[in-house]
Amino acid sequence: MRRSTYFEYIEERLDFLSYRIKNRGKINLLSLNIHSENFFADMVSKLLGFELKNLNAIEQNMEGIDLIDEKHKIIAQVSSTCTKQKIENSLKKEVLSAYSEFRFIFIAITGDANKLRKNTYKNPHGVNFSPQNDIYDIKSILDLVLNMKIEEQRALYCFIKDELGTEVDAFKVDSNLAAIINILSQENLAEVPDSLEINQFEIERKIAFNNLISARYTIDEFKVFYSRLDEKYAEFDKQGANKSLSVFSVLRNLYAKLSGEGKNDHEIFYLLIDNAIEIIRNSRNYVEIPYEELEMCVSIIVVDAFVRCKIFRNPEGYNHVATR
Repeated sequence: MRRSTYFEYIEERLDFLSYRIKNRGKINLLSLNIHSENFFADMVSKLLGFELKNLNAIEQNMEGIDLIDEKHKIIAQVSSTCTKQKIENSLKKEVLSAYSEFRFIFIAITGDANKLRKNTYKNPHGVNFSPQNDIYDIKSILDLVLNMKIEEQRALYCFIKDELGTEVDAFKVDSNLAAIINILSQENLAEVPDSLEINQFEIERKIAFNNLISARYTIDEFKVFYSRLDEKYAEFDKQGANKSLSVFSVLRNLYAKLSGEGKNDHEIFYLLIDNAIEIIRNSRNYVEIPYEELEMCVSIIVVDAFVRCKIFRNPEGYNHVATR
């Protein structure tokens, strides 16, 4: 599901930005904080429907205010210091006396602001400020992202990708998961094998046993490629004894990780596909194909692993091999 792909990318980039700002701040490197004001002005505007502009572009070093939206009467402070004292210091700045009719919001780009929302604050200039509603941190921003419509989430994903991109290319490594996708993507998958080598009744039992009724359509659609993928794994293993085994190991580890996070079986099934897609896209040896084709190939691999007893629980006596 693309929604999960968009969210996880946004989460990773914002977490990385927050982490980097925090650590650079420890050695007094603050240039990233300055650039972040423009970034957060645009991002928060997209999330909340504002038209925030960087006030420093209009008037340099305006203490207490970093961003302003004249139309909606919003002023904002963007800070890497997440404390009650920081907020009160901003609220008491004399410049705020000229903005008594404005709403003040505080954006903490590092740290957890949850406790700050429970405090009361000195507000000598009487600006509109509700701690519960007007204090944002990375977590609360991600909560907003999680509940966006899919088209809005995609637009934000594209914006963040343009702004923050990714700097992990130099650290990419080859993966066998990407290698099997490269092989599978060259196949004509429109040609479905005439005869199946799997036990349909047993697969139905496993679907019911794992509460995956909602995923039955996907499993039914791609289980027919079992024998085709079996051939591809055989070719793959000619390159090394543990090639296919390592693919199953990655999927098992992803399954174990997601299971440990308390997610239900439906969520786990589709997150397995999403997470495998991200591993492949971040692999040095991945030969890029259209996203829809990649999603289809990964779905085939995950369904195949489900059929072969590699992921999810097996009912007693489960045997996926058809009797001839």
